[in-house]
Amino acid sequence: MQTRSRTVGIRRSGNFCTGVALLLATFLSSALPTADPNSVIATAASLNNNIKISDSRGVSQPRRIEIDLSQQRLRAWDGEKLVYNFPVSTGKRATPTPIGRFHIQSKYRTNRMRGRGYDISDVPYAMYFYEGYAIHGAYWHNRFGTPVSHGCVNLPVKQARKLFNWTKPGTVVVVKR
Repeated sequence: MQTRSRTVGIRRSGNFCTGVALLLATFLSSALPTADPNSVIATAASLNNNIKISDSRGVSQPRRIEIDLSQQRLRAWDGEKLVYNFPVSTGKRATPTPIGRFHIQSKYRTNRMRGRGYDISDVPYAMYFYEGYAIHGAYWHNRFGTPVSHGCVNLPVKQARKLFNWTKPGTVVVVKR
């Protein structure tokens, strides 16, 4: 008999906890902000490749890097504050830089990069953002502002070091035309 009353008590307390959890979930979901249809988040699938990053709730946005292929510029933002604005060299027509919204996946102070038509040792300040594509320093050329790479985003070494120290894995990288 004692076992049966303990089991009933456990069931009732379980039902009570479930009810409280449902009430909390309902309350909290109504307290969350709703989506603003005028707010657009950057995506790789945007049809016209115009990327707008906005936050309708007024919450400061995290650090992000924007790469403008038409201007051959990299801009680093901390919320709405422009931190860095550097000329870059992105991919040539035959080896384009991928367009879209990515995140820095890994960082290496120096790294060997190999691919079709290149094998470069000690590439400084490499920050991989998509498959084998990275933002990195380039000591082997000085043609920043012109597309000359195999798809990566090249910076002068001193600027690449600044950006490397400013970022962390997970930093958003937006590449647009």
